[in-house]
Amino acid sequence: MKQKTMYTCQNCGAVSPKWIGKCPSCQQWNTYVEEIVTTTLKPTALASRLSSGNQPIQISEIQTSTVARIDTHNIEFNRVLGGGIVPGSVTLIGGEPGIGKSTLSIQIALNIPEKTLYVSGEESASQIKLRADRIKKTSNNCLVLCEVTVENIIPQIRETKPGLVIIDSIQTLRTESAESSPGTVTQIRECADILIRFAKENNVPIILIGHINKDGNIAGPKILEHMVDTVLQFEGDSSHVYRVLRGIKNRFGTTSEVGIFEMLTDGLREVNNPGELLIHQHDNNTSGVSVASAVEGLRPFVVEVQSLVSTAAYGVPQRSTTGFDTKRLNMLLAVIERRAGFRLNQKDVFLNIAGGIKINDPAMDLSVLCAVLSSDLDIPIDCTTCFAGEVGLTGEIRPVGRVEQRITEAEKIGFKRIIISQSHQKNVLNIRHTIDIVMVSKIEEVFRLLFVKRNR
Repeated sequence: MKQKTMYTCQNCGAVSPKWIGKCPSCQQWNTYVEEIVTTTLKPTALASRLSSGNQPIQISEIQTSTVARIDTHNIEFNRVLGGGIVPGSVTLIGGEPGIGKSTLSIQIALNIPEKTLYVSGEESASQIKLRADRIKKTSNNCLVLCEVTVENIIPQIRETKPGLVIIDSIQTLRTESAESSPGTVTQIRECADILIRFAKENNVPIILIGHINKDGNIAGPKILEHMVDTVLQFEGDSSHVYRVLRGIKNRFGTTSEVGIFEMLTDGLREVNNPGELLIHQHDNNTSGVSVASAVEGLRPFVVEVQSLVSTAAYGVPQRSTTGFDTKRLNMLLAVIERRAGFRLNQKDVFLNIAGGIKINDPAMDLSVLCAVLSSDLDIPIDCTTCFAGEVGLTGEIRPVGRVEQRITEAEKIGFKRIIISQSHQKNVLNIRHTIDIVMVSKIEEVFRLLFVKRNR
């Protein structure tokens, strides 16, 4: 046994032989904590290493087999995972406090038909029971264990033999092999390593719940996200009812899928058709409102964009966005000023994506641009018109992906007209739709189409 003292950054996991105030890796202050590292020296011989280990084989000789996934009986959760939970996999779910991580995990534990072991290091058994009563669900296959020591959790898993293990949360666990406090980089890394090895050796899937830091990243060492098989981010605004489960990493499926939930008093409800919920029914007398046909992952849905343009009261104009990239908005405002002749440099511009969700689709550009112009001119946009197009720096309307799905979704919701890029003419030429498809190539054409004729 050999012991030595190291200082570890609790934000990024960087190690230093002495304490320093500012981490040179992540540039954070006062994040270094003293930890005792114990190493065991194991004499090994080079000859024994050369005579052991796996032998290389040709990739054409490798036999593959289809693994049956575990159905969680949650359509949105299955969608993000790629069809269900893979046996022996380790899934990490991160999110802000109070966003609904524990609610989602207890709903999965109560819905799944297999025996589930719910390990809680934050709440007592009575608190978990109150949460289960609140969501009005019960199950005889769900076992609850309140424990924080990994050496005590592993024997309980071996004895109960569950089909799924849920750990809430990984930051509260500790192992006797490390002498640091729970939540430190060393404890999180060691506890995760023990659980991952157990999951792989016994083919038991494990779901880890993780907290996030002030930067929005999962707390603990970055290597934790590399160790697990799947990383899911639970996003949303606590002041809104909608939550988005987004795949960040998935070794068994795509990371382009998202799941949408609605937070109610009795738990999380799956939103199978988000378009009808994310659009507020307004009339044609409301300016500054437009509707975009967006795609998150493989799912198309329509979302409402709200804008407010007013004279800057304090001299310096403000640019504020909710659910949309502020830098992207600044770029679109520069395009409007340069290509369309609008002077917005002395006006405040506020932008909001209805529903409290965040959209990263470039096809939102055209809808955002139209909402800003509508608010600035105080001319409403027809509520039966939808938009899907990316705006370039030269003012051209660029094509977007999955335009057929966007048109079909807007048509299903009930829109009568959709404005897209002229470059999609070949893609939609032979497709029959009841919705009127208008193709434009420049923002000047959009301006004349929406505002000039109606202003006369």
